[in-house]
Order: sequence, then C-alpha cells, then structure tokens
Amino acid sequence: MPTGYSKYIKYFHAIGDILLLNISFIVSYYFKFVIFNEVGDSYERIPGFDGLLSDPYLYLLIFFNISWALLTIILKPYKISRISRMATILRSHLTLIILHLLSVSSFWFLFKVSDIYSREQFLITYVIFTGSLFFWKTAFFYLLRIYRKKGFNFRRVVIVGHGELSEELHRFFRLHPEFGFRLLGFFDNKKQGNRILGTYDEIEEYVKLNQVDDIYCCLPYVEYSLIKKLIDFGDKHLVKIKLLTDFRGFSAKSVSLERYDYIPVLNVSDMPLDDSKNQIVKRFFDIIFSSLVIIFIFSWLFPLLAILVKLDSKGPVFFKQKRTGKDGNSFFCYKFRTMHVNNDADVKQASRNDSRITKIGAFLRKTSLDELPQFFNVLIGQMSVVGPRPHMLKHTEEYSKLIEKFMTRHFVKPGITGLAQAKGFRGETKSINLMKNRVKLDRFYIANWSLIFDFKIIFLTITALLKGDENAY
Repeated sequence: MPTGYSKYIKYFHAIGDILLLNISFIVSYYFKFVIFNEVGDSYERIPGFDGLLSDPYLYLLIFFNISWALLTIILKPYKISRISRMATILRSHLTLIILHLLSVSSFWFLFKVSDIYSREQFLITYVIFTGSLFFWKTAFFYLLRIYRKKGFNFRRVVIVGHGELSEELHRFFRLHPEFGFRLLGFFDNKKQGNRILGTYDEIEEYVKLNQVDDIYCCLPYVEYSLIKKLIDFGDKHLVKIKLLTDFRGFSAKSVSLERYDYIPVLNVSDMPLDDSKNQIVKRFFDIIFSSLVIIFIFSWLFPLLAILVKLDSKGPVFFKQKRTGKDGNSFFCYKFRTMHVNNDADVKQASRNDSRITKIGAFLRKTSLDELPQFFNVLIGQMSVVGPRPHMLKHTEEYSKLIEKFMTRHFVKPGITGLAQAKGFRGETKSINLMKNRVKLDRFYIANWSLIFDFKIIFLTITALLKGDENAY
C-alpha cells in the first residue's frame, strides 16, 4: 500500500463496518427463522417464511443503517491516525455500538413494535456484529502494523531543530517502526554531524528532491519566521508541517488546541467532557437510561414507596434540598424522604444510628431506593446518571476551603452514582481524609471519562448494592 493510499483507510473501515452490520442482521434473521435438521442440509421453514427479508425487517434494517450512519457522522470514529492505539479504537467503536443499540431500543419502545420484531433476532444481531467488528478491527489494525514494520506505507520525515526534544522524537520513530515513519535526518544552523542534513536555508531544496511527506519543527529551537516560511512552503508543495513544543511535563489527556479566531491557544486543563461530541454522547445516554428507569421501574414502584413513606411518618413523600451542581450552580436535588421532618437536614449529614431516620427510611437508604427521584433531575439535565455526588451547599462551602482543587469536581454534572461511591466512599464523611479520597476519585473520573467507564461504574454500583454496603445508612 503506497503512502498516498493511507487517506483511504478510513473508507475501508467505514465500508467494512456497514457490511458487517448488514451481514450480522441477515445472518441473525436466518438463525431465527430457519430451523436446521440434524440430517443433511435440509431445513424446515417456519410458516410464512419465504427465505427473504419480510417488509417489517427490511424497514428495520434500513433504520439500522441510517442510525449507524448518523452516529458515525456525529462521533467520527474513523478519525484514526498512525499512532492510534488498538484499545482506543475498540473503545470508540464499543461506544458507537452501545449508542446504536440504545437508539434502536428507543425506537422499539417508543413505537411499541415488540410484537412485530423478534427480541432474539435483535440480540443475536448485536452479538454477531460486536464479535465480528472487533475481530475485523483487530485484524486490520495489526496487519497494517506488520505491513508498515516491513517497510511499506511509510512517511518520509525530517526534523527542523536539533536538541533533546527532537532526539526524543527520533527515538520514538526508531522504537516504533510499526507506525510507518522513516526519519531522513535533521536540519540545524548550529550543529553538524552525520544526521544533520544541512542548514535551515537548505530545507526546501532537500524536501523537493527527496519527496519528504512531513516536516517536524521543534519550537524551542526554531524561530517563528522560519516556521511561517515552512508552512507556506508546505501548502504550496503538499508537505505537512507539524510543530513540537515541550509539554512533556503535562498529562497528555489534559492538553488540547483551541482557536480564538486565528489565534491558536493550548488548553492545559482540557477534559473529555469539554468536547461537544462527548457531551452529546453522555446526554443521549442520560436521557435514554433515565427514561427507561422512570418508565419501567419508577412508574410502578413510586406508588408503593410513596404509600410506605406516608404511612411510616408525617411529612411529604419527597425531600428536596439545594445542592451544588455543574459550574458551582445550585439546584434542587430530589429524594424520597427518609427522615422525620427536622431543622438540621441542610446542615447535618446522616450518621450511623441517626435518630432522625425513619424505619422505612433506613430500608430506602440501605437499598439506595431513596435516590430514584433523581432520575428526574437527570432527565431535565441538572444531573447525570454517573458523576461526582452533589453536596449540600454548606459542605461545598466548607470543603472548598479545606481541600485543594475541591471545586474541580464541579466541572461536570453531578451524578446519581460515581466512581467514589462505586469504590465504597459513600455516605457520611467522618474525617477530612475520607473527603480527600472521594475528591481524588471524582477528579480521576472527570479526567478519564468515557461511556464505557460510565457503564463500568454503574455495574460496580449495582454489584455493591447487591452485596450490601456498610456505609449505606
């Protein structure tokens, strides 16, 4: 595969994915509607089955394809570079599959077509599709790496400016031939040697004669005027110019490039949920998940719990309290009331054997059923299913003065559950160290968010609830 064909790799990925989606759907259709006998290749047809997709399933297949295409346009999973990691590619496609499944499930429930389509065929489709997609991605990824390691599909590169940073880049190219970079040498005005190809004035002529694909400019060693000249040269001769600056002391996940009109600005406090694409993914998941909980659990459980709360003690069914949300803004957080009406609710945390907790309240708190009304907070956009737990305003004010970077947990929406809660840091915070550990986990979650991470936290939370948590009181 010549160097110039690399731009078509994303199309191979896209076409392969859509083919696998359609093949998985059709194969699952035949699994469901053709029963093979033990003898020979004969099969027994299900009544009404003629071997072709029936109209309802043809329409469903069209919806499968349209929703997949729309999600790929939004999420851009085929924006893959030579140095993309396998785990990153698989994670982005697993997110895509989950969102596709949720979108089709939403169509399924909203239009009440469960009596038209087979749930078994639906599930088999996603099992086959997920397995075959992961196999296809992994095989293509490693075959391409092997192909490049053998010296094919490489890019010729030169580095402008010689020093510690450029030598580190050289080391990276040498240690990772599978990425397909062939370093021809360096250009520098102050140094000489076998690897120094010439001075800055000789760059353009060398690039034209040797078909160089990329020029890497090390900002610590190169003046702005030369960079501007090389950028203009690259635009004219179809050579890519890449800039290196020394940000090795910062986390790679927290640095991103922003543009203020024509002014490039490096953001060293970047977070995954600053990306509008990730915000859409998380919000979409929150709406679908909270809607399903409200429709299939809260709708029938609410009357039962409301009656129990009212019979157990005097007071309202719901308890609402102002808590700190995203960007430090306050909102009313809703719960089933678990305490006798008291004047300390907004200033004092619940403690073990707290006399304010009612009998039914103890059960609700132990099982976390008191948190169910917060799915309405999620649905209207004040909270998320997963995120740092919201604190009462008094605690936010107190801890922001005692714990460094405490307020960074408010860069995202608060959640019904979070990494800290899934790891056992829930309930009463008896010491400042407990709160520090909770904040540390919250900040880790914010810096490393992904939809898969949310699913993992939800799974850990459910597991902890089934096992029982000694801090749930």
